[in-house]
Formats: sequence, structure tokens, C-alpha cells
Amino acid sequence: MGRVTERRRTIRIRDGAVSTRPDTLVAEEPLEIRLNGKPLAITMRTPGDDFALAAGFLVSEGVLGAAEELQSIVYCSGAQADGSNTYNVVDVKLAPGVVVPDITLERNVYTTSSCGLCGKASLDAVRTTARFPIADTPPVRVEPSLLAGLPDRLRAAQQVFDRTGGLHAAALFSPEGELLDIREDVGRHNAVDKIVGRALRDGGLPLSRSILLVSGRASFELAQKAVMAGIPVLAAVSAPSSLAVDLAAETGLTLVGFLRGANMNVYAGDERIALGTGV
Repeated sequence: MGRVTERRRTIRIRDGAVSTRPDTLVAEEPLEIRLNGKPLAITMRTPGDDFALAAGFLVSEGVLGAAEELQSIVYCSGAQADGSNTYNVVDVKLAPGVVVPDITLERNVYTTSSCGLCGKASLDAVRTTARFPIADTPPVRVEPSLLAGLPDRLRAAQQVFDRTGGLHAAALFSPEGELLDIREDVGRHNAVDKIVGRALRDGGLPLSRSILLVSGRASFELAQKAVMAGIPVLAAVSAPSSLAVDLAAETGLTLVGFLRGANMNVYAGDERIALGTGV
């Protein structure tokens, strides 16, 4: 199976001094996701938690919403010409009676590690396929001071980033700030899928009492994945996109960007943030 990190020879130049040494790099390999034996998508990912990644991807596509809808996830053997297994192809089998929605299985979608799924569904499609409308009752209420401390906690828990400096991370926290899960991947959307997929397989969806923190920007794809998992609060250390803000506003998602120390911007769903009386 592919490793999370690999070693490569590198020439280092520091203050004019030249040396040769090995460097630790994050691994990046393709993962093909098949659904009931039919090719569905290819994503570039960091090997590890591949079954969770596949399950989470199918949650975001509206295919899965509960553990009992999933029959099995297996690596496909004989993926190479010589019959050996690359551990880069997984087949997801739905439970008997689970209807596959119309997601155009013949599209052979290609997903990059940086930009998410190309040609994603529109805002209307997200609204119509979301299994778990964001309806946290009672509403999640978060103090800005709690949010301010989360990026440092995410960074402290990034084990592979410390060795490579080349990974995104996503972390799931309780409204009280308890770290529930953290995943790393070369793709920020993959890290989120790994969290959501683990929750699905553990029977934990919807994640209606949780805060999702991502280490990069908040794209439309990440907002979509939060909405599809029923997550009420998405926070990012960098900027959101305009379409992510639109989706958050339309679905009731609380979206926080530029979360850096005590500073942050709240773009949507400010009713969940304890802002005091000055707003």
C-alpha cells in the first residue's frame, strides 16, 4: 500500500552553502472510486483512510447518508496488468435496495488535490440533494475566544505536516472545543471527506453538534461537504469563495474565514457566534 510519506534526494542551498540530503515529502497517488463496480471518480490523495475517503465523497454526492446504506468497501485486486494490487482502486457496494441517484456514473470525474471536483453541481443541486438540513436544536453557540484557539490545536495535532510541511488538515470539534477527529491529506477536500466518511461508517451522521475547521481556504466544495454532513459551523484559516458564502447563506451554515488568533470574519450564520451587543 502507498505510504503517507516518501524520501527523495534534494540539493539544499542555505546562505550560499550547498549540501545534499534526503527530504521527506508527502505522498500523492491517484485513487479511483468505483460504485457498484462502475468507475465514478479519480482523486489525487495521500494514501491512508481510503475507505473513509470514498464513503465521505459519496456523502457529499448525496449517494450515502447512513451506515446501513453501505454494504462494503474493498480494494480492487488485479488493478495492474500483472495482477498485482496497487491499493489505488476501491469499489463501494451499496446495500441491497439502496437506489443510486442520478449522478452520471459515466462521467469519469477527475478531482485534483487543490481545486476540488471540476464542474460541481450548482447551489440548487446541493439544496435538493442535502439529506440533513442544518437544524441544530438547540442552536450551536460558539464564543469567538473558543474559535480563536482552534487553529493552534489543529496545527499541534498535524503529525505528518511536521515532517513534510505539505499537507492540508481538517478537524472536527465539539461546540465546547473538544477535538473529535483530525485528518490530513494533500487535498483539503479529501481531508474533509475522510472525516465525514469515518462519521458515516461509525453511524455518526448528521454531525449536527460540531465545528469543522480547515487549514486552508473555504471553497464551495468544502461548504458543500459541510452542508451534506449536517455540520452547522465551518471555519477556515484563510478566505472563503463567493460561492461558498452564497451556499452558506442559503443553507443556514455558519461560515467563518480568516480565523487567525483573535481575528476572524463571519460571512454567514452569525447567530451561532456569541458576538455580544456591539453588532
